[in-house]
Amino acid sequence: MPVAPETKQNAKAAAKAAEPVYVPGQSPEQDAWFTSFFIENHLDYFTSPEKAASDEQIRFMVYTAPNERYYPCSDKMFGAIIWRNNSAHIQKAYNQVLQRILALIERQIEDQREKAYLESLVINKYQHETRDEIMMPSRLEKRLMQIYLNRTHIEDPFAVEKSERNQRARALLEAPAFQEAFNHVTETALQNPPKTLNEIKSQIAAVEFQRLLCMANAPELWQTDRPGELSTADYLQLFDKPITGNGRRPLMDFLGFGRSYPPKQRRILWLADESGEVVVDLALIRFLVSHGNKVIVAFKEGPLYTKADILDITADTVLHNAMGQALTIDDPRMGKNDLVRTLRSDVPILALSDGTSENLNLILVSTTFARMFKEVDAVVSRGLDQRRRLFDTRFQFTQDIFSIASDGAGAVSILYKSRHPEVIKFSHHDLERKGNAIIAQMKAAKAKGMTVIFYSGIIGSIPGKIKMAKAIMSTFVDHLKKQSAMTFIINPSEYYEPGMDADDLMYMWEIVQRSGQIDIWRFQTYDDIVTAFQIMGRKIPPEWVGKDATYSTGCTKEMAIAIDVQQKHPEMQIIGPGKERFMRRKEYGVGKMYDQRLGMICPTGNCTELS
Repeated sequence: MPVAPETKQNAKAAAKAAEPVYVPGQSPEQDAWFTSFFIENHLDYFTSPEKAASDEQIRFMVYTAPNERYYPCSDKMFGAIIWRNNSAHIQKAYNQVLQRILALIERQIEDQREKAYLESLVINKYQHETRDEIMMPSRLEKRLMQIYLNRTHIEDPFAVEKSERNQRARALLEAPAFQEAFNHVTETALQNPPKTLNEIKSQIAAVEFQRLLCMANAPELWQTDRPGELSTADYLQLFDKPITGNGRRPLMDFLGFGRSYPPKQRRILWLADESGEVVVDLALIRFLVSHGNKVIVAFKEGPLYTKADILDITADTVLHNAMGQALTIDDPRMGKNDLVRTLRSDVPILALSDGTSENLNLILVSTTFARMFKEVDAVVSRGLDQRRRLFDTRFQFTQDIFSIASDGAGAVSILYKSRHPEVIKFSHHDLERKGNAIIAQMKAAKAKGMTVIFYSGIIGSIPGKIKMAKAIMSTFVDHLKKQSAMTFIINPSEYYEPGMDADDLMYMWEIVQRSGQIDIWRFQTYDDIVTAFQIMGRKIPPEWVGKDATYSTGCTKEMAIAIDVQQKHPEMQIIGPGKERFMRRKEYGVGKMYDQRLGMICPTGNCTELS
């Protein structure tokens, strides 16, 4: 069957969009410029580890191919900066940033001398930062805004306007005309009624959701004072806003609205945008919660014009009341276990900061935000600013993305980007099933009179040596099995699967380790490693000389668990290096298989693997 010309064109366009903007290795000079882009924008983990995320943390959110590097801007902007071939595009974006800051100074600073001083200071910084055209506009804006905030000591320049917008939005939702319109049913809707109660409930939910969606995308209602109140007819007309884009049907299917049998309850990461809008968003979020969903609302860390930030939750009465009994997550580096416990709590609405004071930048977000992004079922992004970061880029993400925004022409625009098909995701339910399956094997072995041994050893703690670590463990465990009768030995390296990070492994194994089914917990010694290499007929490579379980971050954490388990099950034996020696390793690098102290050993993540 012949392929239609437009189909071929679409395929070519998709293939072109998937091509990298720049592939390192073309020339030393161009590679240096590529690296300089990340360094100058404070996006390079190895020069700004306190600010920028590691590649592993970024992969919680963004799917990247081997040796591919994510950049948090549109492909067009990145291409213009890297290839230095579209100065007009860069300068236009720079100038927009400058004009916003200068307008802020003009608006808020009354003293003429102070105003002139601030304008000159900002322009000097602007000229310095934009001279080479390597700076991302959003990073430029962050730096110029920080100068303004530091010099004026104004905590939030738009606090009053944000509060007014929130008050207007609340008044709209509380208006009797809105309530009447929201509950209005036309006669045509009753002509062909659904046949089952499930269908009735689902269709009602679809109508209510769409009405709230239209309401949340009418910024003209709260950005300025209106001369009079809206009538019921005005609201009904508002509810008939057209909805454009490819995301309407996928979003409704995801939520289960308009279908006979709604799917399971969902966990949604909601990226809040503007003040005023966020109050209506929260009404929509409470509606989603009433249908069994859990919603995590992400705010900005600090002031960014009229964007809603995390401080507004306590500073703004309207927003505080709209949040209700929501739980605010304050820890920017929450671990997986704590995060899972928080997600399992009975609190249906959670709030957290994304860790930045700029438009969405996944390299600079907090660890908690990155982990939350990884754990949810989908991400809903609000507004056009965040849309550019998610949709005007060739990158795909680890979650389905829905972007909802007012298109400026009276319609609600919903775009959908599916997660990358090669993303491997282990939910905590998946990990619990795996852990419980291992526990079942342990119980079956004990029922046969076998001794259950858990063997803890180095797997990922030597960067780039996972393959060899697994070979060492498997060789030695096989040796133990041949030596000992009626033993069931658990070799963790046999259960490692691609896509699992250190968080996943520790979460799964802690379930197994605290089951009370372990008779002997053996920690790897250097003699074990020597024996394994002797059996393999190989000399010990230098990176393995002198190593034992005390070198492993995972084993260090597991020793603490073993001591705790032994308190509850005194008959369990602990064999291996002395407990007091487990002091060198404290914490994994985020998403890494080795300790954060070893991050600089393997800066590219491609340390040579022994065959």
